[in-house]
Amino acid sequence: MFWPLPMYLPLLVSTVLALVAPWAGRRMPPRTGAWAMAGAAVVAAGTWVTQLAILAFTAVSRFPLVAAHGRWSVGVLAAEDPVSREVAAVCAGVVLTVAVSVSVASWRRGRAMVGAWRECRRLATGGDLAVLDDPVPTAFAVPGRPGRVVVSSGMLRLLDAPERRALLAHERAHLRHRHHLFLLVLHLAAAVTPLLRPVERAGAFAVERWADEEAGAVVADRSLVARAVARAALAAGRARPGALSATAGPVPQRVRALLAPPVPRRRVEVAAFAVLMVVCCASLAVAARDTDRLFDAAGVHAHAAAVHLRTLR
Repeated sequence: MFWPLPMYLPLLVSTVLALVAPWAGRRMPPRTGAWAMAGAAVVAAGTWVTQLAILAFTAVSRFPLVAAHGRWSVGVLAAEDPVSREVAAVCAGVVLTVAVSVSVASWRRGRAMVGAWRECRRLATGGDLAVLDDPVPTAFAVPGRPGRVVVSSGMLRLLDAPERRALLAHERAHLRHRHHLFLLVLHLAAAVTPLLRPVERAGAFAVERWADEEAGAVVADRSLVARAVARAALAAGRARPGALSATAGPVPQRVRALLAPPVPRRRVEVAAFAVLMVVCCASLAVAARDTDRLFDAAGVHAHAAAVHLRTLR
């Protein structure tokens, strides 16, 4: 009988990673935090769904047709497999649910991004900037080739010249660093398991803080960026779906962070977080190895039984 712990360890470690990631991300500089959140989301979601698929396959593999194709012994699998058929069946159902959830999330996010891109293509532009004739203050960045920063006439009238420069620097930072890809990865990972929704929120906040700090470096005044973001958020309308807006996320927290000293680099914490992600991947590798050994044993038994049957004949 194979030891059951390695089969469930990846689920446990990925859960720990999902719980620790938001806390760790808040203690990192925004750029580092955004990369850490995206990496944690990919590792945790990938580990979670891969291990569920492995557990589900242990049930599917016991069907006679599948066992005959794989040339392994159903009896050995049933006797040695540490995963009950009921648990494996539940895992199979969860994997199917995850597939549907990710497909729906991908379709909705992709449709929103394409819709925003098509809408902005119709606007007159000066370089990467498109001015929308709208009294409602709004500003956002739309990824594409090329990406565009869209700002309304109402927003331009609301802000003074330095604030407009800070706001546009924020939006251009989104385009320059392809922040829409970070948000897409975080959103799809959260569609895999609700445990990653706090990671998605923490990652989205880190992305906005990254753009804030980038804008602060461009205008050489972080307090100016704080003032521009605060004024824009107070007056702005609802952001476009599929776009990245300077007024997104918890604006009061972003303003407080801009008015406070920058978050220092903490190499020890970053290294510890990286080690946790490596442990998550390693636990999945161990589970996959044990599963492979299980099927090898079942295959050897089936081959020995076939040889013995031919000998008797």
